[in-house]
Amino acid sequence: MKRTAMILAVISLIVLTGLGSTSKAQQQGARQESPKPSRNVAILIFEQVQIIDYTGPWETFGHAYFATQPVPFNIYTVAEKPEALTTAMGMSVNPNYTIDNSPKPDILVVPGGGIKAAMNSPKVMKWLQDSAKSAEIVMSVCNGAFILAKAGLLDGLEATTTAPLIERLKEAAPKTRVVSDKRFVDNGKIITTAGLSSGIDGSLHIIERLYGRGTAEMAALVMEYNWDPESKFVRAALADKYLPNQYDIESVTKSWVPVSRSGGTDRWESKWSISSEASPAEVLEHLESAFTHSDYFPRVKNIKWEKQAEEKSSDRAKSRWRFADENGNPWSGIISVDPVVGQKNAYIVSVEVERLKKIGG
Repeated sequence: MKRTAMILAVISLIVLTGLGSTSKAQQQGARQESPKPSRNVAILIFEQVQIIDYTGPWETFGHAYFATQPVPFNIYTVAEKPEALTTAMGMSVNPNYTIDNSPKPDILVVPGGGIKAAMNSPKVMKWLQDSAKSAEIVMSVCNGAFILAKAGLLDGLEATTTAPLIERLKEAAPKTRVVSDKRFVDNGKIITTAGLSSGIDGSLHIIERLYGRGTAEMAALVMEYNWDPESKFVRAALADKYLPNQYDIESVTKSWVPVSRSGGTDRWESKWSISSEASPAEVLEHLESAFTHSDYFPRVKNIKWEKQAEEKSSDRAKSRWRFADENGNPWSGIISVDPVVGQKNAYIVSVEVERLKKIGG
């Protein structure tokens, strides 16, 4: 019995020693594992840069952290000069680096805003071209796409930009397939996003590409951002692109106040309240003039509204129109001026568009 007890004790000691050695070896191995290095995220800034264009991606990348390794992104701003810059809407910001001393970027973010300062600087453009060669990903936000286009980084690729500038990008980048139905476009190295908040979605997409859907979802959740990776909301695709961007009716109105703007890709209605001593028919005439003014349609070129019918009385006026979109699809339009009950010289003006089904379609 004593001999058996002694043998069991020795076995237990060997097992415990082995377990202790294994645990120690595992701990040493864990200490020897090198942490994954952070990717450098350089955000170009310049005079009149749009605030959300550069702070949105900064915030998004900043929330992509893990519990098991260091923060995956080292984020910093880069400007041509070290002095403070004034952004769009008057924010003052100090760049972290200049293009002469900034760390080499793995991810390069090019925001929009007042982009002339950047586009007219040969030094900035060269830095952008050189940095893009070695960068893993280059992403533009809003009209930052025009900066990439001038640098020759969009040639042969698909791209997008903010809704009002889709047509202009087509002219500025003739070698690029410009699309208006995507919130962002991923070509691999080069990513372009639509306007403003779209930069957040582009940044979440990059996080998903590099670190997985779960990490991107975590970043969105921490920001309390309702991220929908399959989002169908694309500002440039909404049906109000077939409406004029301005109406020359100041001469017949005392006030012009928005009431509502709503719809989707197949229908849109915009309403305003106006105060005017002019008759409804006169107001309608001034509204209609915008629909025959080609310069008032910057979002879609060569849209020709054709009047089908009109209705006029002492207290209201309406006209019905037809037009074909850039793909030949038929649409109907209604322009109306209706009285506000109980108010003198007060009207609700509305403009509606709706896609029609093709005959036999």
